[in-house]
Amino acid sequence: MSRRVLITGCSSGIGLDAAWRMQSLGWRVVATCRKDSDIAARRAEGMECHHLDLADENSVAQLTDRVLSGGPLDALVNNAAFALPGAVEDMPRGALRAIFETNLFGAHDLTVRLIPHFRRNGGRIVNISSVLGLIGIRWRGPYVATKFAMEGLTDVLRLEMAGTPVRVILIEPGPITSRIRENAIPHFERWVDWQNSARADEYRDSLLKRLYRPSGKDRFELPPSAVSDRIVHALTAARPQARYYVTTPTWISGTARRLLPTRALDWFARHG
Repeated sequence: MSRRVLITGCSSGIGLDAAWRMQSLGWRVVATCRKDSDIAARRAEGMECHHLDLADENSVAQLTDRVLSGGPLDALVNNAAFALPGAVEDMPRGALRAIFETNLFGAHDLTVRLIPHFRRNGGRIVNISSVLGLIGIRWRGPYVATKFAMEGLTDVLRLEMAGTPVRVILIEPGPITSRIRENAIPHFERWVDWQNSARADEYRDSLLKRLYRPSGKDRFELPPSAVSDRIVHALTAARPQARYYVTTPTWISGTARRLLPTRALDWFARHG
């Protein structure tokens, strides 16, 4: 029988490209989306797709039962996440709670529900982190916090799974063509009262222009297929790497994180 993989966040971008890539290689792909319209679109394209809201424990539990009842599962790719731009000082507690529920807590919940199956049968857990899990930049505090947390939790899980048939892998993309900026706008508008911020002028001069009037591709931006290439290796190599960098900024940031003192790293994060 063909191998089977569960991939979260398949409405667009990395998740959708990875789902099509793995399916083209003969894998049975179980895709997930949060919105009904995206689920319908995937099914219309001939893909198996189910609802998953990572912020809802019942949704995670129901998906887990549905997936495991469909036969053996060989791999999980935790990709679903969203961004919440804004200054750290303007983030209310609820904003951090909301982004952590999806980007970290939900992914963790799904993972630990599947680990008993992977322990018995073998399996691979691939967590999609970010260059922002290596180094923080201004206006991205909540997203950075979730990715730093994912990095740490994944590193410890990898250590704890040593000696079991479970492999745990991190993939750290840099700028990738996606809708993450567009999808961040509703979260920004819900949580950030930028007009009454001490940084209101900075919002007008910087973040708002980037958020609402994007000027095309970022420097070094790659298509989602660049991440899919790493996902394929992570899922098929006899000895997958513990982590995979994707894009030049990730390689530079990873090196800077290891070599530079904090003062120099801060300068790099501000100007790099």
